[in-house]
Amino acid sequence: MSDDELWRMLHDSGDMPYGAGRTAALEQLLRRADTGDDRHLAFAVRMHATTAYVYGGEPAKSFVTFSWCLAEFDRDPQPYHERYAHQLLWHFKYMVNAMLKFPELPLDRTYAVLDDMQRRYANAGHSLQAVHKHRYLVADHVGDAEAAERWYQEWLTAPRDELSDCAGCDPTTQVAHLAHAGRHDEAAAVAEPVLAGRLTCTEQPQAILTALLLPYLRSGRGDAARDAHREAYRRLRGNLSDLWDIGDHVEFCTLTGNEARAVEIVERHLDWLDRAPTPAAAMHFAAAAAAALRRAAAAGDVTLHRRAAGDRPAGEVSAAALAAELTDTATALAARFDARNGTTHQSEWIARRLAAAPDGEHLPLSASLRRRPSRRPEPPATPAPAATVPAGATADELLDLADERWRTHDRAGFAAALAAYDERFGATGQPPRTAARRLELRAGELTDADGPQAAQEANRAALAAYRELPDPVREQVVAGRLGALLCLTGDGEEGLALARDAADFLAGHGDARERAAAHDRLALALAHLHRWEEALAAADRAAAEADVDPWLAARVALHRAHVLEELERPAEFRAAAELARRLAREVGVGELVTAATLAYARATDDPAERVAACDEALETAPAQARLPVRVFRARALLGADRAAEAVEDFAEAVTLCVEQGADGDAFLRWELANAYRAAGRPAEAAEVAEEAVLGLDRLGAQAEADRCRHLLAGIYVDLGELEPALALLDQLARNLDGPDNLPHRAQVLEEAGGLLYDADRDALAAQRFAEAATAYRLAGAPVDELRARRREADALNWSGDVPAAVRAVGVVDGLAAALTGRPEVPPVVTYEAALAAEVGARVLAADDRPDDGLDRLVGVPARLRSIEAFGEAARVELLGGELLMRAGRPGEAEPRLREVLGGLPPGSRPASQAAWLLARVLDELGRPDEAEAVRAEHGLGDDD
Repeated sequence: MSDDELWRMLHDSGDMPYGAGRTAALEQLLRRADTGDDRHLAFAVRMHATTAYVYGGEPAKSFVTFSWCLAEFDRDPQPYHERYAHQLLWHFKYMVNAMLKFPELPLDRTYAVLDDMQRRYANAGHSLQAVHKHRYLVADHVGDAEAAERWYQEWLTAPRDELSDCAGCDPTTQVAHLAHAGRHDEAAAVAEPVLAGRLTCTEQPQAILTALLLPYLRSGRGDAARDAHREAYRRLRGNLSDLWDIGDHVEFCTLTGNEARAVEIVERHLDWLDRAPTPAAAMHFAAAAAAALRRAAAAGDVTLHRRAAGDRPAGEVSAAALAAELTDTATALAARFDARNGTTHQSEWIARRLAAAPDGEHLPLSASLRRRPSRRPEPPATPAPAATVPAGATADELLDLADERWRTHDRAGFAAALAAYDERFGATGQPPRTAARRLELRAGELTDADGPQAAQEANRAALAAYRELPDPVREQVVAGRLGALLCLTGDGEEGLALARDAADFLAGHGDARERAAAHDRLALALAHLHRWEEALAAADRAAAEADVDPWLAARVALHRAHVLEELERPAEFRAAAELARRLAREVGVGELVTAATLAYARATDDPAERVAACDEALETAPAQARLPVRVFRARALLGADRAAEAVEDFAEAVTLCVEQGADGDAFLRWELANAYRAAGRPAEAAEVAEEAVLGLDRLGAQAEADRCRHLLAGIYVDLGELEPALALLDQLARNLDGPDNLPHRAQVLEEAGGLLYDADRDALAAQRFAEAATAYRLAGAPVDELRARRREADALNWSGDVPAAVRAVGVVDGLAAALTGRPEVPPVVTYEAALAAEVGARVLAADDRPDDGLDRLVGVPARLRSIEAFGEAARVELLGGELLMRAGRPGEAEPRLREVLGGLPPGSRPASQAAWLLARVLDELGRPDEAEAVRAEHGLGDDD
C-alpha cells in the first residue's frame, strides 16, 4: 500500500465515530506506517490516535502515543512538527486529566507533567489559564479545598486563549464547582448563556447538562432537570468514555425516586465495568449503581442480566448481590486512590454516593407516561344514585324490574333488583317460568372477565328452560342472543342459524320491540361474520320498528352506523352516526353516547369536529372506555395538526394501559414517539421510540418493531445523530432479508446512502447505493435500480474514485437504454434517464472529457421541461455552460449562461451559480469590466 493510500486512510478515519472501530483502524494504520519510512505519517497517526484513545474509552493507551510524539518533537524537530505544535500542547490537558484517574500512577508524575505543561505554554507565549484549571482539578481530586479554591480563582481571572477549554467545557467545570459548594442558582446562571449559544465540542452539550442535574433539581427547576437528563443521557449512553457521567445519571434517577429507570441504566451499562475507561470511572459508576440497586432490592425481588466477561459466564444476578459487589468495588478503588494521594477524600466522597436516596418530591422522568395533570383532566366518576327496590315486590315484579333496568342500561338498578330477588326468593322454589326468567337474566350479570364461554352456558340454560315450559317467544329471544354470541366467538354456522331463525319467528309472533331487537341481533351476527350487505339489510329492518324503545333505537342506530362504515359508504355512515349520537344523547346512557360520538368522530371529515366529538366522548366515557377514547382523541388531535396536545393524550393512554395491565403499551409508545416528533420534540421522541422498539421486540412483533426502528432512524437524523441512524438502517436492512421484503430493504439501503452522501462520506455512500440497486433489481424495480445506480456513480465521483465512477456510468447507461427504448416512456423514466445523463456528464468532465460530457446533455433540458421539471432543466443547462468553459469554448458558453440566468429567480442559489459561471467566462473572454458588473449585480465577491 502506497503512502498516498495510507494518508487517505488517515483522512477517512476522521469520518468514523470515536470508539472501537476508529481505534482499530488507526492501530492498523500505525502498524503499516511503522513498517515504512514516512516519519511524518507515523507522527500524524499517533497524534490522531491520542485523541481517539481519549474519546474512545482507552485513555491508558494515549500515554504511549503522546509520549512518543512529545519525544520525537523534542529530539528531532521537523518542519511538519509545527503544524502539530498546538495540538501537542492541547494533549497535555488530556494527560493530566487521565493520570489523575489511574491510582497506580504516582501523584508526583502528574505534578511533573503539569510543570512541563506550564513551561511549554509560557515559552510559546500562551496564557496559563488552562494550566491553572488543571491545577485546580488536581487539588479538588485530592481534597485540598484551600488550594482548590486558590487555583479556581487563578483560573477564572486568567485570560482565555486558543488553548483554553471550549466555551462549554470551562463553564461545565465552573458549574460542578458551584454545585459542590451548594450554590445552585449561580451554577444554573453560569450555564444559561452557554446553552443559548452554539456548542461544537465533542463533549458538549451533554457534559454541561449532566453537571446541571443537581443545580436544576436543588433550585426547583424540575422540568429543566428532566430535560437535561434526557438529552444528556441520550448523547452519553453510546460512549464508553462517558461511563463517569453515566454514573451521574444513575444517581440522579435515584435521587428523584426513579429507581426502576436507574436499574435499567445500570443493567444497560453493567458490562462496561469490565472494560471501564479508567479506575476512577469504574469507582464512580459502581458507587452510583450500588446505591440504586440497594433501593431496588429493598422494594422487591429484582434481578439483572449481566453479560459474560473473561471466565464469568453470562447470567442473572440479584440486585442485592450486585449492590454488595459494586459497593466493594467502589470502596476498594477509593482506598487505592487515597493511598496514592495521602488523603481520605475519595473514600469519604464514595461513602456519600453509596448512601444516595430520594430526598425530595418525586420527579417523573419517563417521556412515555403521564407526568403532570393533563390539560384536559379525566372527568370524575359520578356516583350512581343508590338503586331502590320496592320492599314488598313479588318475585316476578323483581324480575320485571331487573329486565327494565337491563333494557335501559341501568346496571346498578339491574344488579340491585337481582340481588333482592336472590336474597328474598333464591332459596325458595319458584314456578318454572319464574326460574327460567332468572336463568335468562343470569347472562346479563356476567362481565367480560367471566369470558364468552360462561355467557354461552347461561344462555343455553335459559334456552333449555324456555323450551321445556314451553315459551316459544322467550325461547327465540334467548336463541337470538346466543346466536349473536356464537358468531362473535367463532361458531358462525350454529350462531347464524339461531339468529336467523329467531328473527324469522319473532317477525310473525313478537311485538314491535321484539321484532326490532331480533333483527338487530341478526345484524350483529352477520357483522361478526363480516357479511356486511346482509347485516345492513337486517339493521334496516330493525331500524324501521326500533323507535318504540328509545334505548333500542339508539343501539340499532349505532350498529347500523358501524355496518355502513365497514361498507365504505361515507355519506350514509356520517348521517347514521349523527342519528346514533342524537338518540344516544336523548337516552343519556354514557356508554352509548361515548360509542356514538366516537362513530361520528370517525365519520366526519372536519378535524375540529372530530376533536370536539372526542371531547364529548371523553366526558361520558365509563372508566373501562377511557383508554380507547384517549387513543382515538390523540389520533384526532394529530390529524388536526395539534401534535403538542396529542402528546398529552398518548402519554395518558400509555399510563392507563400500564395501570390497567392491558396489552399494547408498546404500540401506543410507537404512536407517542411519532407525536413527539410531529410536535418538534425529537429528544423525547427518541426516548419513547427506543422503549417502543424494545417492547415490540419482546412481543415478537417484528414488522411493527422494524417500522418503529425506521421512525427512530428518522428521529436520530432530526437530532443530528448520524451514527445511530445509520446503525438502525443497517439493522433494518439485515432484518428485511427475505424475498418479500426486497423493495423495503432497497429503500432502507438507499436512505442510508443518502445520509452518508449528505455527510460527505461518499465512498461508503456509493457502497450503500450499489447494495440498494442490487436489491431493486432482485425486486423487479428497474426504474428504482436506475436511480440507485445513478446515485452510486455520483457518490463515486465525489469520493475522488473517478475510474470507478466511469465504470458505474457504463452500468447506468445500460439501464437507461433498456428503459427508454420502449414505445411509450412514462415521465418517471424520462426524469431518471435525464438525471442519469447529467451525472454521466459530470463524471466524464472529472475524467477530463468535457466534450464527451456535453454530448450526453444534448436534448436533456428539453426532455426535462416536457415533464415540467424546470428546476432540473436549468441545472443541466448550467452544467452545459460549465462544461463548455472547461472545454475551452467560452464563446459558446456565454449566450447559454445568459439565457439560463435570465430565466432564474434573482437572488436564488441557481442564479448565483449562473452569475458566477458567466463572470468567469467573461474573464476568460478578456472582458473583465463586464465580469465585474455581473458580480456586482448579483452580490458576488472575487473569491465566491
